[in-house]
Formats: sequence, C-alpha cells, structure tokens
Amino acid sequence: MANQLSPLRIMIVDDNRDAADLIAEFLVICGHEAVPVYGGAEALRTADRFAPDVVFLDLGMPDVNGFQVASTLRQTLRFQQVKMIALTAWSDETTKTQTKAVGFDHHLVKPADLDDILGLLSVGA
Repeated sequence: MANQLSPLRIMIVDDNRDAADLIAEFLVICGHEAVPVYGGAEALRTADRFAPDVVFLDLGMPDVNGFQVASTLRQTLRFQQVKMIALTAWSDETTKTQTKAVGFDHHLVKPADLDDILGLLSVGA
C-alpha cells in the first residue's frame, strides 16, 4: 500500500462524516493532501479553492447529490481534467451507466478496498 506516486490533492465528498474522514486520513498517511467534505454544496465551494487533482464522490447525498456535483464541475474548464471517482453503495448497471455519462472516470462500490482506492490514483482516466 505504500505510495509510489507524486502527492496528489484529493477531495473526499461524503455525507457520512466518518467515511470521509477515514479515507482522508488514510490518503494523508500515504503522502497525499486530502480534505474531507460532507456534502455536495460544500464540495462545489471547496473544489474552487482547494483545486483537487482527484475527487472521490458519494452519489446519494441529501443537499446536492454526487451526479449534480460531477456534472457542475465537469462544465467548468478547470475541472475537466480532474479525476472523478464515484464512491457509492449503488452498484447496479443503471447507476454505473449514469456515472459514466455524467463524467465520472471510475465507479467504486462501498465499502471500497483501500488498495483499490490507491490503485485508482495511479490509473489514467
């Protein structure tokens, strides 16, 4: 699990604070700069000032859902090259098709293996 990559700026968006905090702490231990964010509206504000390289994004959030966050970010030139990874409990094919259509690069199902999370950081979009 050791990080062999250059440090990345990673935003973890999940309304489950414990989940977001745990993944952020893990990524920091691996040498990345990671920030947990607890909702979609907050994610849009944070992305603007944090300028992430990668966004792990829950889909089912109450205020602004992950599909809306991804779609909004993808419409902005500065976020078109950001790697976006859906991190969700939704594993059906319809949802996977929707995440791809909105602009997600990958779709991880919770609970995600920490090695899978790290692996996606080194995979090209």
